[in-house]
Amino acid sequence: QVQLVESGGGLVQAGRSLSLTCVASGSTFSVNAMGWYRQAPGKQRELVAYILRGGTTLFADSVKGRFTISRDNAKNTVNLQMNSLKPEDTAVYYCYADVTPIGAPLSRYWGQGTQVTVSS
Repeated sequence: QVQLVESGGGLVQAGRSLSLTCVASGSTFSVNAMGWYRQAPGKQRELVAYILRGGTTLFADSVKGRFTISRDNAKNTVNLQMNSLKPEDTAVYYCYADVTPIGAPLSRYWGQGTQVTVSS
């Protein structure tokens, strides 16, 4: 079993910053990509950013230059630093990790989601 626990969401004014953290635990033999999706009310879930084990990153165009992503491979954690937040960043943010558990195939696991609300 693999569990992902997110923290760091909340309410913030436009232009301010928030940091989200996700910790993967359990049968985490090998954690590959880690990243974040978000889903705003009435919209589809969209990729925000991911980071590969070796450090390669990718960002959605809407967050480039404002968000950064980092990870600690030893602790199986991923952090999303969100700067210059905009009201359109308001969404539930979901952490994910592509994990190969011991004795099991590679699978994607999800966190429970954390609400980020940006007021104008």
